[in-house]
Amino acid sequence: MQRGSSERELAARWDAEAAEGVRVDADAGAAGEPERKAGEKQAKDPAPTQPRAAEEGDARVLPRPPPTLPTSKPKPAPARGLCPHGKPRSKGPSCKRSSGRGSEQYRSQRPVTVDSSKARTSLDALKISIRQLKWKEFPFGRRLPCDIYWHGVSFHDNDIFSGQVNKFPGMTEMVRKITLSRAVRIMQNLFPEEYNFYPRSWILPDEFQLFVAQVQMVKDGDPSWKPTFIVKPDGGCQGDGIYLIKDPSDIRLAGLLQSRPAVVQEYICKPLLIDKLKFDIRLYVLLKSLEPLEIYIAKDGLSRFCTEPYQEPSAKNLHHIFMHLTNYSLNIHSGNFVHSDSASTGSKRTFSSILCRLSSKGVDIKKVWSDIISLVIKTVIALTPELKVFYQLVIPAGRPGPTCFQILGFDILLMKNLKPILLEVNANPSMRIEHEQELSPGVFENVPSLVDEEVKVAVIRDTLRLVDPLKKRRENHFPDIYMDRKHRFPPVSDRISTSKLHLSKLSVVRSQQLEGPLAAKEDPSESELAIASDGNPNPEAQLPSICLKQVFPKYAKHFNYLRLVDRMANLFIRFLGIKGTMKLGPTGFRTFIRNCKLSSSSFSMAAVDILYIDITRRWNSVTLDQRDSGMCLQAFVEAFFYLAQRKFKMLPLHEQVASLIDLCEYHLSLLDEKRLVCGRSGTLGGRPPYSGTPQEAAPAAPLAEGNLPPCTDKLSHARHALS
Repeated sequence: MQRGSSERELAARWDAEAAEGVRVDADAGAAGEPERKAGEKQAKDPAPTQPRAAEEGDARVLPRPPPTLPTSKPKPAPARGLCPHGKPRSKGPSCKRSSGRGSEQYRSQRPVTVDSSKARTSLDALKISIRQLKWKEFPFGRRLPCDIYWHGVSFHDNDIFSGQVNKFPGMTEMVRKITLSRAVRIMQNLFPEEYNFYPRSWILPDEFQLFVAQVQMVKDGDPSWKPTFIVKPDGGCQGDGIYLIKDPSDIRLAGLLQSRPAVVQEYICKPLLIDKLKFDIRLYVLLKSLEPLEIYIAKDGLSRFCTEPYQEPSAKNLHHIFMHLTNYSLNIHSGNFVHSDSASTGSKRTFSSILCRLSSKGVDIKKVWSDIISLVIKTVIALTPELKVFYQLVIPAGRPGPTCFQILGFDILLMKNLKPILLEVNANPSMRIEHEQELSPGVFENVPSLVDEEVKVAVIRDTLRLVDPLKKRRENHFPDIYMDRKHRFPPVSDRISTSKLHLSKLSVVRSQQLEGPLAAKEDPSESELAIASDGNPNPEAQLPSICLKQVFPKYAKHFNYLRLVDRMANLFIRFLGIKGTMKLGPTGFRTFIRNCKLSSSSFSMAAVDILYIDITRRWNSVTLDQRDSGMCLQAFVEAFFYLAQRKFKMLPLHEQVASLIDLCEYHLSLLDEKRLVCGRSGTLGGRPPYSGTPQEAAPAAPLAEGNLPPCTDKLSHARHALS
């Protein structure tokens, strides 16, 4: 039997297994008989044209013809040298239909499938990554489920019930400038020293009067203080609508600000300069999981340079955007912008080349990286509480749905003293690997950007490797192949000097791959994707080491004390009661107070209702989300701060909050234990435990104080242990 024929036979078996949804007993002997019958039939009749298989098609392919039922014809005697199932005889173990190893081996070797039908951006980098991994792409979608769904903008599919999606629900909303500023501000109230990497911010127009008053107060205390502020529209991107001011009266309040809220921040006047130019850093961060929290940082990033020598802000240069704003989309229109294929020159360079240059001047690069890693982890910790609320809204617990991961773009500025400052977080960082070059006035052409290609292709490819759903299965079947390959591939820093040669080769390969008809480039053969060309079933055998470094939970013990708001979010979600909502109603808030035993003679339930109404009304007037009424997470956090300060008066705020969280979790653990014991006693007594709809099973009904069942006398030992 020829190798090509056996690979086609293997591909046909994968196709049949996925299309029919039946567990195939992949026995090599069972494959021999149909192949021999097909050979005999081919000798008599010419082979008809076969339609495209469902595994290789898209939504426009024709339906598969119905399978032909086998007849009760007696099986011919096996050919000489074959076993009764048509398998060549050998000294190895005989073929047995009861063995399931063959089926597992087929599944371990099948390619990972990627649905890219909604990937509006980063298509070139994604296609290169999929080809390097020998995976299979479905650019027009697929009727059958895929392993990975790659979306271009945000998570917007509610009909995906399995697999993995490269977007988290709510991430786009969470990293908007106003929402990010509020999330970081909460953490700055709790831990001001740990979160001093984010400039002080005010939200406009809601906090305009507060902004004016605080600036005037500082000026009165220090007349020599001459600050500069930067105004950023909330939904702006690529530098759109950003401008600098010297005084609050310079803010453009008329009309535009009312329809387009913004954030005003202190401007960093003393940035680190290279070649007398201001620059920022775009680092790529992979949020692999929310629960448990997993964070990876790319070992290399991009440095985007201004195109006009930097001077501290003054009335004369305040409007020079090419001097003060590092946005690539702005500076590319400057006459001084330099396109370069070198990683260490031009207006866009690799971050590793900047680190090498700083290292040559005696800078402690490990300290710089350590500060950046700390900034990234702390920022993600500030974002995750509300992300959990969004996640339970779209994918409630207990309901089938996909798991999520996402690549984020962190924009970081290094100050002159090398302290990193967070500028913003991008939910959809650009993954383009080409740039526009003006050939003549008004005539542009897309030219490959080798610097972008080196960084971005590696980030996408290695993200896919980390979320590979079949990796563990392949490791179990081929443990000898998955070995430590670090000695074969030098680290990124050692490859900087050869980056130009590597990028040139990569660009040639990419241009060759993207040529030809659409069907040919989107539907490579199954045999090419199933097994590497050298026969190695590990598609990563020839790839470099992964460029993404895990930083959490690797360094979790240094940052877990910061996750107080995360624990508050867990309390908030617990008392939402009804799935599919993001706001806590008055009944849920009262149940929270009652179950955590936070009311007293000096703080009655009437006072609880007043607190709820006051805080909820204020937050509903300033938030953009008016889909439903109730208390949002940030309003709940404010109420929680008030309760903590009321109950633990002599402690710092973060200790007050931590003490109240411990108290709430303790009382809720007792209630959970009561529910567990009562459920067991109900089962032993012949009555089934409580069951009902989520609305009926709200925490208030079975666990409210004063309505506890008479089984609490069995809990003295449990209470003693928990205390």
